[in-house]
Amino acid sequence: MIYEGKAITVKALEGGIVELNFDLKGESVNKFNRLTLSELRQSVDAIKADGSIKGVIVTSGKDVFIVGADITEFVDNFKLPDEELVAGNLEANKIFSDFEDLAVPTVIAINGIALGGGFEMCLAGDFRVASESAKIGLPEVKLGIYPGFGGTVRLPRVIGTDNAIEWIASGKENKAADALKVGAVDAVVAPAKLKEAALDLVKRAISGELDYKAKRQPKLEKIKLNAIEQMMAFETAKGFVAGQAGPNYPAPVEAIKTIQKAANFGRDKALEVEATGFVKLAKTSVAESLIGLFLNDQELKKKAKQHDEIARDVKLAAVLGAGIMGGGIAYQSASKGTPILMKDIREEGIQLGLSEASKLLGKRVEKGRLAPAKMAEALNAIRPTMSYGDFGNVDIVVEAVVENPKVKQIVLAEVEGVVREDAILASNTSTISINLLAKALKRPENFVGMHFFNPVHMMPLVEVIRGEKSSDVAVATTVAYAKKMGKNPIVVNDCPGFLVNRVLFPYFGGFSKLLEFGVDFVRIDKVMEKFGWPMGPAYLSDVVGIDTGHHGRDVMAEGFPDRMAVEGKTAVDVMYDADRLGQKNGKGFYAYETDKRGKPKKVSDPVAYELLKSIVKEQRELTDEDIINFMMIPLCLETVRCLEDGIVDTAAEADMGLIYGIGFPPFRGGALRYIDSIGVAEFVALADKYADLGGLYHPTAKLREMAAKGQKFFG
Repeated sequence: MIYEGKAITVKALEGGIVELNFDLKGESVNKFNRLTLSELRQSVDAIKADGSIKGVIVTSGKDVFIVGADITEFVDNFKLPDEELVAGNLEANKIFSDFEDLAVPTVIAINGIALGGGFEMCLAGDFRVASESAKIGLPEVKLGIYPGFGGTVRLPRVIGTDNAIEWIASGKENKAADALKVGAVDAVVAPAKLKEAALDLVKRAISGELDYKAKRQPKLEKIKLNAIEQMMAFETAKGFVAGQAGPNYPAPVEAIKTIQKAANFGRDKALEVEATGFVKLAKTSVAESLIGLFLNDQELKKKAKQHDEIARDVKLAAVLGAGIMGGGIAYQSASKGTPILMKDIREEGIQLGLSEASKLLGKRVEKGRLAPAKMAEALNAIRPTMSYGDFGNVDIVVEAVVENPKVKQIVLAEVEGVVREDAILASNTSTISINLLAKALKRPENFVGMHFFNPVHMMPLVEVIRGEKSSDVAVATTVAYAKKMGKNPIVVNDCPGFLVNRVLFPYFGGFSKLLEFGVDFVRIDKVMEKFGWPMGPAYLSDVVGIDTGHHGRDVMAEGFPDRMAVEGKTAVDVMYDADRLGQKNGKGFYAYETDKRGKPKKVSDPVAYELLKSIVKEQRELTDEDIINFMMIPLCLETVRCLEDGIVDTAAEADMGLIYGIGFPPFRGGALRYIDSIGVAEFVALADKYADLGGLYHPTAKLREMAAKGQKFFG
């Protein structure tokens, strides 16, 4: 053995060839943590010192190659002074460069996922051979940064500037076949042939048949584009990518600027340019938020996994109530491999549900994401019925009938009588108390909430609501089923609106107050969209449905009268009374026309303005900053209350619920991270400025205590 560590071993094979193998002990995947980097340094030094070595192949002992850097470790480094961070980055890069400069040929055998630092390791090799199942890419922009181990330097010199910009700015994972087309890998083989192919390549390089030095040389030099070609390539790309990424996500454009700045330098100077730009991005609030999101998402997955031990396998599901929502649930279940019964009391409902599922599957076929045979398979897995005939075999039933407690109680009690005693019942309700619905059941321990968001196929969140009597097995099985459906489940405790809607309605409450002060709803929408929301509150109200918002508002007012009850008519009441229900009937705050693609397009409607005059209490001159504070303070404070009340266990789950459930701007990290970014004490002082607006703007005693102690929600 030439070198043996806890993450890397280097051993002799045959004819002077050695194998450098990544296999991080105690972990299911390989990643670049401090230990792995330190051992790579020692491994490279050991290879350099051994004059008998003629070639190196790099392999992985895991199912993946290397998933990237260990962000949990490296995020601490981002707090270091700039000079220290740049120096540390260049020190790490020296390891990759020294590997690249070995006096012998190197071949990387990519057996699975090679992302971020994992793919940058591959780029430092002379030749790359990938398994057919491998996926490679540089996804760092999704964390608000860009590649920092030489990716912006080596990739443009390997696959060309245009291809490299596309890979880096999009952050997407690429299949092995696509990587081969652009020259990111030199060969693609069946998984079983990978090591054999790597050995063959290195032997051919040792014999001189392949010129590894010629292959290596372009990575050491400046990019081969003249000044005019550079200007055309980079300026066009910056304009296009800026338009795609938007102003709130600087990393993709900064990556292009870095490639451009380094284009006229050789490798080592170019790496310095990369390191300087990397540090600049690492210090931004966007990077802090997006990395925080990544870590929160990891925590969410970890928590969801904890339920696996006691969860029962769902082999057959059922949904009660077809229509759009039931059809969406049926589609999601069937397309992810769990057969489902879809029951409705009306033939029209069944047809609507089947039509919804068929439409969603058809779109995937059109886009080439699903083979027609798989579509047929998924449709066959949805079994429509108007009776309870096969319900004796069902493991879980999702009730998705009308949002009315009495109707839901009748339906749930009815289905409880026809399913097995251990079958789980789950209500897809957005606001109704699970404890209230459970009163109609003989086995409340088998009952939970399972709140899907509309449209089901697009929204990643499912709230699993634990009632007072819900068993751990019922919760765990529902979480496991949601994961099986490709969703991100968050377990919350029962209260009006649960987590997401309980937090959303105070946001709408702030919107109502703005309208009462005569602020134009179109202006409010524009300000909040600029803030980062996918749509402003007026447009969101129309999309959700004014009637849905009206009903939800009443439920929340009853549940939290101290701050959510309202006096007199609000904008939502006025719209509701005028039968302006939003997109569903073509008129709400906006009117809706059908565009060329058959989708609703919002247009201004003078009638809406006329109706809203009746609810204006006084005209106030408010700044854009006031508009943001009117809207965001109530949302953030209600999130704090949900955490304090134990509705959600952790700050991470609270923030992820808002990002996955209502499209909270990801670059701001979630409501609690948003408070952290302002400063808890500063946020409390800001809320106090608006205290005259009512209870929605009053910080809790515990938040004031946090402010006094200088505490944060994260870190």
